[in-house]
Amino acid sequence: MSGRALSFGLMAEAYERFRPGYPVELFDMVMAYAAQPVRTALEIGAGTGKATRLFAQRGVTVTATEPDGAMLAELRKHVPANVRTMQAAFEDLRPGQRYGLVYAAAALHWTNPQDRWLRMAALLESGGVFASFGGPVQLADPAVKEAVRVARSPFLASDEVPSPDGTPSDNDMQWPGTELQRSQWFADVQQSVIERRLTLSARDYIGHLSTISAYLVLPALEQEQVFSQIMQVLPETVELAADITVHMARRRYRR
Repeated sequence: MSGRALSFGLMAEAYERFRPGYPVELFDMVMAYAAQPVRTALEIGAGTGKATRLFAQRGVTVTATEPDGAMLAELRKHVPANVRTMQAAFEDLRPGQRYGLVYAAAALHWTNPQDRWLRMAALLESGGVFASFGGPVQLADPAVKEAVRVARSPFLASDEVPSPDGTPSDNDMQWPGTELQRSQWFADVQQSVIERRLTLSARDYIGHLSTISAYLVLPALEQEQVFSQIMQVLPETVELAADITVHMARRRYRR
């Protein structure tokens, strides 16, 4: 587990306040793909429970796992009673109970690639569904985006998480679909996009940036400086492109 992966706990309350939740459309998409009732789900890297709520409030019994204690404490404030919580990284989970759905919301890239899909398959019922969803929240106005890039550049060349397997951004199939297609454990790999636009005040956008790992690992003084520089170039409100890329695959049936 990298330092960036464990950098969120300090900002658990900000993460809860400034990170967007997930729309019902996502739940409906996963259930339509499953094509059968999903009663149990395991969430990997649940954070403060944004995705946990989406599934648990619609009757799925969710086990939410999260390695960071502060994030898990924040999650417990917001989730319904049918959520079981467990402080654990994906790599700490041991095969035992199997689930109808295993999913990760903007968290899969923090997991260890070694034996990732073998581990994932061991957590799923035969024919069960794996889903991963997320995507960068980007400024929609090219001029504002460029102004922010220039303001950020003395501190960070980029604030995005690169593709874990080096897949180019213009490739038809993006990661983790690329890995799933190569895995012997999964079939019926599907990639979909849910378009989403958000409007935030400049101050709330800075709040959102304060939850991004690239900024969290900067020294405190540099964090203060970069946020100040960015704030100076922002209009009063900012439009964000926050599309959700969804990857789904089915655990191959065991013979």
